[in-house]
Amino acid sequence: MPSTIRNSLVWIFEALERDATYIRKPMFGCDAAYVDGLLCLVAADRDAPWNGLLVCTSQERHAALIEEMPALRPHPVLGKWLYVPQADPAFEDIAQRMTALVLARDWRVGVEPKPRRRGGKSSLPKA
Repeated sequence: MPSTIRNSLVWIFEALERDATYIRKPMFGCDAAYVDGLLCLVAADRDAPWNGLLVCTSQERHAALIEEMPALRPHPVLGKWLYVPQADPAFEDIAQRMTALVLARDWRVGVEPKPRRRGGKSSLPKA
């Protein structure tokens, strides 16, 4: 049954809607933004630490993004991605800057999504 609870942070993705490759998908009770097939941003409107914007990137790219936007920090659960909590004073500015970077195809943002496993078949060999 679909959830009737709406994510109050999907406004972050409005700038992405003009991009022909933009897709928004639900992800673990949050909303994820894909551009050019890459998972770029996740808007999380839940309890901490799932309340803010997650930036999908690799750890090798963290320093370059944090240098430009010091409010970003590694997510406390998903340390491979960066995060700015909604309560941070820089939240709205970071959200706008991140969508601009996504639209500019900045090399620091975006990860290849893992392929979804189909069906209930195990990939383990039968004994």
